[in-house]
Amino acid sequence: MLSPVEILTRFFGYESFRPPQDEIIDTLIAGDNALVLMPTGGGKSLCYQIPSIAREGCGIVVSPLIALMQNQVQALKVNGIRAEFLNSTLELQDAEAIEQMLLDGELELLYVAPERLAKPTMLSLLKKSKISLFAIDEA
Repeated sequence: MLSPVEILTRFFGYESFRPPQDEIIDTLIAGDNALVLMPTGGGKSLCYQIPSIAREGCGIVVSPLIALMQNQVQALKVNGIRAEFLNSTLELQDAEAIEQMLLDGELELLYVAPERLAKPTMLSLLKKSKISLFAIDEA
């Protein structure tokens, strides 16, 4: 298993964390909860992305912003991180393929729109999946 700093360097190209990112990441890797309030550009995404990669399973990120979700996933994929999103822009067959990837343990991060999270089928899928952490972004 890679350390948080190794993940930061290898996948994101940074040498060190900004305060208090390291404390937040250590808290989440340990399995504890955190409420994180940071300004835009403050590095909050790394606070859930790195623990999602470090822990076994897939990090579920609830985000209401479709464009941000798509940009985050695209950037993560470019960095070699197995990430996808589920929202209303997907065709049914594409959404089903991503759901199967989650079940098969092939994802490190999955971004989910809030309205999808409210569906019983999504909740059932999550119950069958190995979840590393659960984050709500842009609440």
